[in-house]
Amino acid sequence: MKRVRKRFIRWLNDMKIRNKLIFFYVIVVMIPVLIVGFIVIQYFRQDALEKATEQTENNVQRMKTQIENQINVPINVSNQLVLDRDMERVATTIYPEDNPIELVNAYRGYTDFTDYARTYNEIESIQLYVQNPTLLDNLEFMNATSEIRETAWYKEAVDPKVRAIVWSYINDPVHYTNFPSLNSSKQLSLVRHIVFPNSNSSGVLVIRVNTDYLNSLLSQEPFDTMVADKDGYIVAAKERSTIGRTLSEMGFEVSVGDAEQERTFERQIGGIDYQISINTLIPDSSKNGLTIVSAFSSESIVYDANRIGLIGAALIVFILLMALLAVYFNSRLISSRLHKLNRNLNQLAEGNLETVSRIDGYDEIGQLSEQFNYMVTSIKELMKQVYETSEANNRLEVMQREIKLKMLASQINPHFLFNALESIRMRAHIQGEKDIARIVRLLGKLIRRNLEIGHRHTSLKSELDLVKSYLEIQKFRHGDRLHYELAAESDTLEVLLPPLVIQPLIENAIVHGLENKEEEGTVSLHAVRIGEEVLIDVIDNGAGMTPERLRQVEESIREKDEKEESRIGLRNVHQRLIMTYGEECGLHISSELGKGTQIYFKIPAGRDE
Repeated sequence: MKRVRKRFIRWLNDMKIRNKLIFFYVIVVMIPVLIVGFIVIQYFRQDALEKATEQTENNVQRMKTQIENQINVPINVSNQLVLDRDMERVATTIYPEDNPIELVNAYRGYTDFTDYARTYNEIESIQLYVQNPTLLDNLEFMNATSEIRETAWYKEAVDPKVRAIVWSYINDPVHYTNFPSLNSSKQLSLVRHIVFPNSNSSGVLVIRVNTDYLNSLLSQEPFDTMVADKDGYIVAAKERSTIGRTLSEMGFEVSVGDAEQERTFERQIGGIDYQISINTLIPDSSKNGLTIVSAFSSESIVYDANRIGLIGAALIVFILLMALLAVYFNSRLISSRLHKLNRNLNQLAEGNLETVSRIDGYDEIGQLSEQFNYMVTSIKELMKQVYETSEANNRLEVMQREIKLKMLASQINPHFLFNALESIRMRAHIQGEKDIARIVRLLGKLIRRNLEIGHRHTSLKSELDLVKSYLEIQKFRHGDRLHYELAAESDTLEVLLPPLVIQPLIENAIVHGLENKEEEGTVSLHAVRIGEEVLIDVIDNGAGMTPERLRQVEESIREKDEKEESRIGLRNVHQRLIMTYGEECGLHISSELGKGTQIYFKIPAGRDE
């Protein structure tokens, strides 16, 4: 957290004052004001929506009550007709086919269906379907032909599992082949199975609801309101052109069914947001019910709120822009004075000690201008004094030595890394992925240590850890042909020495001493403390060198100028040791052809970084 704060402060300090003033104005003033304005606008909009939604729910609840009152009329009528024995007698009597007068007289004598339809505006007509072939269809008593019995509403009514009133949106239940002039539009109807106990038969009673009366109720609603049956067919609506269509066709994908539900939600239809309120009415003794859907466009409700909000937002934006212009001109005035002071500083930096700052005003910038003039006068006085050249030269010499040390340390030959990577690749190809992760980790440690070469000194323990990683990689490459031993006394592990001075010696022992040897080879490292010095030697039992070759190697590592064919690794280590500790601490090499090579050096035990 502290680091983030420092970075933020540094970022602000790097920003120009004009941009800084505008930045803080935008962050502290403009954005909060816009956010508050947006919240207020959303509040008014949401409040308008909630009020409209509440009104819609109340309207739907009121409409539910009115519809319930209307459909209770056909329910009550059906309850009375269930017990009507005159209706049973007319429907179940077998009439002589050669004398229709008896049937006509029976029809004339039974007027209850017509009387109910005339008495109640909620009922349009009543029909009774029975399986009596001697009946003649007269729009009230109807023969249940095979075609009628195959309809879904008839099957549902006579289903013994139902035993309840069914509300269906069905065609005019009349035999249209006998009465082609009748209107066959669908209409909401009460369908009920009636059992005739005296004749051991049954029939299906159909009471058509007067939807014109229902539509007149819906036309008084402020929002689009529809009544749908159990299958989603719209049986009545404020907009009558939608009657007969389904809720899905209208874009209202709402669930309809037998369960009562009462909910309000928002849905997008045709790219327009609608608030939809649903209430399901299941009358008494009914298997299913009606779904009342009321919907209104959210945009139409919040239009006024949006208009007022836009006017307010435009006014807020105008005020903010005017304030932004004021901040801009003020910041520009400050920046121009600072630029003038900056030009004076640049002239002074170029060596013009006659520069004089002339900036009007007594604010902070004016005070800086006065201080600048005082500073120029002080510099003139200081230039008259003798600069301490000896210290500057010493500092320069130290810097040059540091650069040379880093340049020398950076010359470690990367050829080993390529060989190691190639070995890993070949081993992975031949044996699969076993042991690869460990070797890659060791190689990563080597690469990371090479990248950290800028550190002045490292401990012998850390250097041995690096050497062990290098030897493990080489052992991975050579297998059982390579053995190694690292032996360092405990009082030498914390001694400091330049980084990467031992690994090149180990590398030289393996590459030049053991790689060309067919039998097994051993590399040993020993570190012992002798008084105030630590002796470190690397021994291999490899090919060794002839006296002539040994002399060439010793000359090459002691050359001041680097040659292309010289041993860069040994020379690098030797040069860094003598530059750090002196000539007596350089590399010493002894070798015998066919027996091996020993390279050793010594460093002070108490050397500090």
